[in-house]
Amino acid sequence: MRDSFHRFPRKMGCVNSTDQHAKLRSKHIDEQLKADGERAAREVKLLLLGAGESGKSTIVKQMKIIHETGYSDEERKQYRPVVFSNTIQESSMVALLRAMGTLKIDFNSPSRVEDAQQFFSISQTCDEGELPPDLASVMKRLWADPGIQECFLRSREFQLNDSAPYYLNSLERIAQPNYIPTQDDVLRTRVKTTGIVETHFTYKDLHFKMFDVGGQRSERKKWIHCFEGVTAIIFCVAMSEYDMVLAEDDEMNRMIESMKLFDSICNNKWFTETSIILFLNKKDLFEEKIKRSPLTRCFPEYTDCYSFDGSQKTCNVVF
Repeated sequence: MRDSFHRFPRKMGCVNSTDQHAKLRSKHIDEQLKADGERAAREVKLLLLGAGESGKSTIVKQMKIIHETGYSDEERKQYRPVVFSNTIQESSMVALLRAMGTLKIDFNSPSRVEDAQQFFSISQTCDEGELPPDLASVMKRLWADPGIQECFLRSREFQLNDSAPYYLNSLERIAQPNYIPTQDDVLRTRVKTTGIVETHFTYKDLHFKMFDVGGQRSERKKWIHCFEGVTAIIFCVAMSEYDMVLAEDDEMNRMIESMKLFDSICNNKWFTETSIILFLNKKDLFEEKIKRSPLTRCFPEYTDCYSFDGSQKTCNVVF
């Protein structure tokens, strides 16, 4: 007796459909991974480090101006209060007037004493971030006084914003009712960085992520959160601050503080494979200052510190 066999049709269509779906899904995943890898390869993560007021935030602004579209009219309008504050407040005219008393410098004209009193009276009553015409007029007269100029030349002895003379020399322009800050005005604004500020820009098919971290001692503990996956560190040093002390510690020279901080970054075990780029910043201010204040104030052991070239070489050597 013959065995009877029943033949059942194979469900070839279902199996093929499932296999095809799996292959398509796998291909899609591979393509996505490849795209992610290519994107990651084009991504450069830069960490800006340095002591307070070393010019880190200025570099971020320069990248926006150079590699993006710069600051729009609306963005620049938002900087008006910052410009006015940088011209009037603690780091500018207020600092100069208070330092005149501390340094025992007199006004050249007795009428400037009344102007100084008027300045404090108006500046304390006007809204923050405003520059009324009467206040601007008083400030122009004060800034033109030889006594104030003498005080400015001794600014290493107190805390004065680098951009103070720029704004005070521009009072006629920035006091106009329809004033909108220029790109250069924005570039020179000073706002203390707290926390971490992230900026993105593209250059030659590379996508850069730049992280600006507060440089004051109280902010440095936050740096550790930025370290993972860093492509390079840009360490900023303000060359012009060789004869100045920290705002948070009037016993510590700013250049010495930068050297100690740079040394700690270079010798940190987390950065053995990380490129470190040293930016010696504020060269223009350094070149002007070195004419009246020798680098020996910071490095007495170096003798060739009385010319710009010699002083610049010394800065390169010590770092």
